[in-house]
Amino acid sequence: MSVTNFDPGLTNSYTGAIRRAIEKDGSFNVRRRGMRMHDLHIYQFLVSVSWPSFIAILFGGYVLTNTGFAILYLWIGIDALTGTSTATPFQAFVNAFFFSTHTFTTVGYGTLAGFWANVVSSVEALIGFMSLAIATGLLYGRFSRGSARLIFSENTIVAPHKGSTALMFRVANRRSTILMELEARLLLMTVVIQAGKPVRKYDLLELEIPSVYFMPLTWTLVHPLNASSPLHGKTPEELKALQAEVLVLIKGYDDTFRQTVHARYSYRHDDFIWGRRFSPAFHIDDRGNMVVDLLQINAMEGAAIS
Repeated sequence: MSVTNFDPGLTNSYTGAIRRAIEKDGSFNVRRRGMRMHDLHIYQFLVSVSWPSFIAILFGGYVLTNTGFAILYLWIGIDALTGTSTATPFQAFVNAFFFSTHTFTTVGYGTLAGFWANVVSSVEALIGFMSLAIATGLLYGRFSRGSARLIFSENTIVAPHKGSTALMFRVANRRSTILMELEARLLLMTVVIQAGKPVRKYDLLELEIPSVYFMPLTWTLVHPLNASSPLHGKTPEELKALQAEVLVLIKGYDDTFRQTVHARYSYRHDDFIWGRRFSPAFHIDDRGNMVVDLLQINAMEGAAIS
């Protein structure tokens, strides 16, 4: 179904060939320039960054912080890190104050001899206390954030279907979590010439089954290539000339996190395979259990197209 002047958020304006609109990992092929430092939300960045990067940032911050305070202690004088005395009432109060700060922050090593060494250690203890709280909050945010871990077939196929042909691809849940009330939408993005200029065009691709109640197994999404389909009669050469790309948007409810989760994917014209069909990716074992093999999500076999 074609929608006039429809823009899903990727713009109709077109200035040149792009690799793809949605990357294989589900991220959009968009690079931002002109961002300023105050545009960066630290919490959002640290929650969404990859786990290896997050661990590297935490470890790097820990090392840099301790290195900075080690330099301060050396600047004050290493002899400040010795025992203490209470020669005057004021010095006794100072020692008691710093002992309290050490105890409050659970450092627990008592007092230090030098006043400035105590100041630096108290500031370090406070920073460490707050940093630990922030790191704990970030870890909770990362673990509690719901996200869909869906696996998509590497290719979409054009296969025989109910006496005609259909565009198909397959998706499954990588996790053992329960996904319910899933909905899928497909958009065909092509580049056409209008008034002598290339313009992006979007067409909704109707699915045979656009939603399922739950997805414990694989879900094969089927778009019939009938007369109403914008892909009807298109050849691989025509799809390449149109720079065709099928955008996949899936959302569902994650029963574990009690949140709605989303997943994105796309298939370009060079991801289309003609004359193949998907092989079963699940079987029943000897005990009567249904077994899903995620390694077979891309398994195909030949299928003649009439």
